[in-house]
Amino acid sequence: MDEFLHDHPTMPRSRDEKKAVANRLKRIEGQVRGIQKMVEEDRYCVDILVQISAINAALKKVGFEVAERHVKHCVSDAVKSGEGNDAIEELMDVMKQFSK
Repeated sequence: MDEFLHDHPTMPRSRDEKKAVANRLKRIEGQVRGIQKMVEEDRYCVDILVQISAINAALKKVGFEVAERHVKHCVSDAVKSGEGNDAIEELMDVMKQFSK
């Protein structure tokens, strides 16, 4: 997506929200490093594929959590201010990426 409606969130994430997302992403980062090591060690392909699947699932979960927050705060605020159609269209464009 080339254009975003907002440069900054309408309601900044709390410290706890930031920490929770960052921790999940760090866990995923560790899983990716683990797969790199598995490849270097010539581990069984199916074991690597299972780990890749787990990472995909973890990324989707984080993505949906961020999307949920976006709907509850950013999209909701946009609807209240009369910019709902643009915010919904933007969200739908991003959600289409999840289905690829």
